[in-house]
Amino acid sequence: MSALRIAITTGEPAGIGPEVALRAAVDSAIACDLLGDARLLEQNARGLGLPWPLPDHVRIVHEPLGAPAQAGVLDVRNARYVLRLLDRALEGWRSGVYGAIATAPVHKAVINDAGIAFSGHTEYLAAATATKHVVMLLVGGGLRVALATTHLPLAAVPRAITRELLDACLDVLQRDLVQRFGINAPRIAVIGLNPHAGEGGHLGREEIEIIAPAVIAARQRGIEASGPWPADTIFVARNAMRADAILAMYHDQGLATLKYASFGKGVNVTLGLPLVRTSADHGTALDLAGKAQADAGSMKEALVLAAELAQRSAQAEGARREPHGGA
Repeated sequence: MSALRIAITTGEPAGIGPEVALRAAVDSAIACDLLGDARLLEQNARGLGLPWPLPDHVRIVHEPLGAPAQAGVLDVRNARYVLRLLDRALEGWRSGVYGAIATAPVHKAVINDAGIAFSGHTEYLAAATATKHVVMLLVGGGLRVALATTHLPLAAVPRAITRELLDACLDVLQRDLVQRFGINAPRIAVIGLNPHAGEGGHLGREEIEIIAPAVIAARQRGIEASGPWPADTIFVARNAMRADAILAMYHDQGLATLKYASFGKGVNVTLGLPLVRTSADHGTALDLAGKAQADAGSMKEALVLAAELAQRSAQAEGARREPHGGA
């Protein structure tokens, strides 16, 4: 595992984030810091029957709540608290304390209701690190599925699919599969936008005019890309298992199958960032908060994968810096 500690941001305090973060940290042997209100975390730990003080490999980094948190009840006064957790994790990464960040779920609506424009962890971290292009990758059920577009209305997706977008997605996906996942020559299957991948232009021309040229250009850049594949056949086992990653054109096209195969164990990874960031594959689940019923499986997987990717990234960085040749 990574020699550096992993920061776990505990997310929306009224949701299941503190609970699943605690369970993941305690059940692992990974050196990690739980970022959140210490009293809130103690209350959750005691409610779950977890040891308090926590085991030695887990530290609490206290950040005070903006207002007392009530399980299942959102409070706009805690919106800035949630973002401060991310800021402190970034500070720790910049200073070399943290090798990766694993994030528990946040509630986007309550942050926006507090008057703060917020579209998600991914966009927030990209802006904070001045990253031009990031790619959402879900890992689970033996699959890695990346998304060309993420949280867009379906009607807006065709306009968003451009050569520039697909070129950037494929470049980021290729680089991080090599550097962080340790796959030397990753095979990337690209899904078409339309049914039957456009049926030769009879069901849409995006495949002919945009997606296929992007695949050809990627191969010319040394990326082992294939497609465009029909969405209804790429996930057949014999096809999916030939790919190290699948690039879907929109959210539900890729994630419906992956979540069927792995929900509760899947992990979201943000590719393209200068740091490793993973997260659970679910939301705040306000209806389960405070009941000790939340499944921490996805958060545990997110923590384990964060440590693995951080270690591999550190090794790759060390190899790049190592001088070549004799003394």
